[in-house]
Amino acid sequence: MRLVTGVTVFLTLGTMIDAQTTQPNSKDCAEGEDVKLPCNHSTISGADYIHWNRQNPNQSPQYIIHGLQSNVTNSMASLTIASDRKSSTLVLPRVTLRDTAVYYCILRDPQWDRWGCTCTVSLW
Repeated sequence: MRLVTGVTVFLTLGTMIDAQTTQPNSKDCAEGEDVKLPCNHSTISGADYIHWNRQNPNQSPQYIIHGLQSNVTNSMASLTIASDRKSSTLVLPRVTLRDTAVYYCILRDPQWDRWGCTCTVSLW
């Protein structure tokens, strides 16, 4: 018999620099499974980067991953970007209860990245 603990990953709408992104409201999943979180950004400009962040209650946002036009993978997640860049999917591998958070898909222009603002600050 396998015991499965439920994990709820909450999504929300994120906007930045007049480029709108849309996401589902929430997603339920089982602990240990890979979760795919879609984001549509049909108004993306050619230079906008697609960023994903997450935020837990009473904490600062946490950077997850970002990309421009190709697929990206790091230790936390994978980002799959459609060839027309109008949508993307964040893949969270083997989610646990620690992954329960609000996830933001945000478009940012490259100037913002050059200012070194892709990282978030955690207050101790």
